[in-house]
Amino acid sequence: MKLVGNAKRIAAVSYSFWLTVAGIISMVVPELFYGATGIDLNPYLFWFIGILLLIASLIGRLIEQPQGVVRNWIRIFAVVVAVLAASVVLSRPSYGMGQVPVSEETAAGSDVLEIAVPLIAKWEGKRNRAYLDIVGVPTICYGSTRGVQVGDFMSDQQCLSLLRAEVAEYHLGWQAYLAPETLAKRLTAAREAAYTSLAFNVGISGAGKSTATRRLNTGDIAGGCHAITWWNKAGGRVVRGLVNRRAEEYRLCMARG
Repeated sequence: MKLVGNAKRIAAVSYSFWLTVAGIISMVVPELFYGATGIDLNPYLFWFIGILLLIASLIGRLIEQPQGVVRNWIRIFAVVVAVLAASVVLSRPSYGMGQVPVSEETAAGSDVLEIAVPLIAKWEGKRNRAYLDIVGVPTICYGSTRGVQVGDFMSDQQCLSLLRAEVAEYHLGWQAYLAPETLAKRLTAAREAAYTSLAFNVGISGAGKSTATRRLNTGDIAGGCHAITWWNKAGGRVVRGLVNRRAEEYRLCMARG
């Protein structure tokens, strides 16, 4: 493999080359940061940054490059600033604009479990007879594994009672990560149900240490609700079912009450 004759000049003055490099880096950074720290960065923001930078680099291949290194880097800076501004706008949540899935009266007057249990049941799915999950663990009802043996059977009512007990455990476990100010002022039944659903899906520790909960504890309620939607991947790729589940949790989280 041999480099082209003007490789050094391309690296010095081709803004399309550097925009491509920046686009690739922006898509890798969130994964590397999470792997190193366990902290989520906003994947939507970085996805838009990467895509827009790559689009800008493609456009750059079709137009004449400016003369001079300084002029070239000025143009790169201008494009990057424009991309960052556009990405911030595009990555803002738009779930359920103009919609609130539960009324203010429902959110204020209902117990958390009365909202969380049906929500979780809807997304978890139910099997009354025990089966082996994908890793060989006996599982029954809405994903319960504690003390389950293959061949066990539970009625619909038994499954619902079991789910309610487990959801209550996840709810209380997640609450242990909340600041006193959050417990006193920042929660509605619907919002707690949304976070409880997240905890049930990703684990108490995962939800408790997440950006979503940390933002809630600082008083950034909208930012915390938005961060719930970041948990939309399985096996490293975005899953449509998780996107839809997170969207419903987001609407509950943002419901006034």
